[in-house]
Amino acid sequence: MTIHLAGDSTVAPGPLDGSGVIGWGGVFQEFVDEPVVNRAFGGATTDSFVAQGNWQATVDAVEAGDVVVIQFGHNDQKDADLEADGRYTENLQRFVAEVRERGGSPVLATSVERLLRDDEGALRLSHGSYPRAVRRLGHRLDVPVIELTAFTRWLYEWLGAEAGPTLFPHGKPDRSPEEARDTTHFGLAGARAVAGFVAQNLRAIRGQDDDHEPLGLWVMQQ
Repeated sequence: MTIHLAGDSTVAPGPLDGSGVIGWGGVFQEFVDEPVVNRAFGGATTDSFVAQGNWQATVDAVEAGDVVVIQFGHNDQKDADLEADGRYTENLQRFVAEVRERGGSPVLATSVERLLRDDEGALRLSHGSYPRAVRRLGHRLDVPVIELTAFTRWLYEWLGAEAGPTLFPHGKPDRSPEEARDTTHFGLAGARAVAGFVAQNLRAIRGQDDDHEPLGLWVMQQ
């Protein structure tokens, strides 16, 4: 069984030495035993992932029993032709259907949140209706959805002021000092936090731990 990843820069590979930004997919192999094939790339939309051939390459490689995790939205929202409840959803629906035709198991994921705060320090909602579109599609097609928007929002709030330097250590050299921090793309710590969460979700989705005996009685006896 192989795990295939399809997505944008927040999923894409990056340097493993901490020298640059990296998507959670770039470290996902650290958290699973199965082989991982990651075709995500920076700037990808559900349209461009098809246009550049990455989706066809993914589908062609899927074998019965494989898992395909699909996370888009960061760049789709910048394209007026890819409205959340329009072609964005239609493209995701196509992806799901084609994975299933190959005997694979599609898994949808909502987008990781950007770390953007307003003047009062409240965490902004940066993805509008795109996460909702993923949730609705998952419900309608009976496809598991990994809730990365909610998870990363919780993570940023839990870490508080430490979320920036810990998860987003890299800057944008072409920006002013106030806008220098890259609050979209992770460093290694951020990528690993999300990758670990995705891996645990996949274990639950696949039922890998469902047959273990409950430890309640054992705990009571200690």
